Amino acid sequence: MELRHIRYLLAVAEHQNFTRAAEALHVSQPTLSQQIKQLETALRVQLLDRSGRVVRTTDAGEAFLHYARRALRDLEAAERAIHDVQDLSRGSLRLATTPTFAAYLVGPLVDRFTTRHPGIAVTVQEMTQDRIEAELARDGLEIGIAFADVRSDEIESESLFVETLSLVVGEEHPRAGRRKPLAAKELDDQALVLLSSDFATRLHIDRYFKDQGITPRTAVEVSSIGAIVEIVRRGRLATVLPAAIALEQQGLFSIPLSPALPPRTVALLRRKGAYRTTAGRAFAEMASTWDDRDGWPG
Repeated sequence: MELRHIRYLLAVAEHQNFTRAAEALHVSQPTLSQQIKQLETALRVQLLDRSGRVVRTTDAGEAFLHYARRALRDLEAAERAIHDVQDLSRGSLRLATTPTFAAYLVGPLVDRFTTRHPGIAVTVQEMTQDRIEAELARDGLEIGIAFADVRSDEIESESLFVETLSLVVGEEHPRAGRRKPLAAKELDDQALVLLSSDFATRLHIDRYFKDQGITPRTAVEVSSIGAIVEIVRRGRLATVLPAAIALEQQGLFSIPLSPALPPRTVALLRRKGAYRTTAGRAFAEMASTWDDRDGWPG
């Protein structure tokens, strides 16, 4: 049994079709079929059910794939460890962040990191926290930037700072420039532009409104932080977002609410026991010095 046998079996299980799997692997279908049969012969068990319109794994095949996926993941991590350069002159770093952090945190972090280590290729993806945790668990990412209250037992978190949400308005809004906290009850029936309910931040905001017994009017609902920023900046609608976004974006004002929204702890997420590259360790050390109100120390 060789590594290619495992990769071929994984491809057939994923595509449930020999032709599509062969195309994805850039091999001929007869070659793929022959390799799978060699694996089944070596293991003395049938791994695939070829009797239906789609190819499915047998019970034995599912049991084998469970361990095969884990073995491949560990081997790929081992390859990265071998090629990991200790002086950070080259290498790679795979990151993901939830959407709100893309508006104020990722830019400064990545800019400082790539300035310090120009030889490191950084990949940044934007996704929900659930997906970040899933990608970390399968080793599709090295680091996630999300919240400390992780859901998966496979994921560990390292706290960075506490995020504060507030009312955010543009220059044309009647409350622009206000510094005194605004009573939450004054938001009752206030026209707001908010994130859609797909975002954890929106659910956090909705719980706050419910707890305060108020019902602001959602005038506009969008699925992009960037769109909210532009709508608020250029008009008279308000929103509720992390206060740090107003600090990073010109033409926005942050107004604290009373009582304040429950704070959330921002954290770096990683898979427990995962190999930590030199680049990943350097990024985590740098991120730990960030302050959401003052930026970098010194």
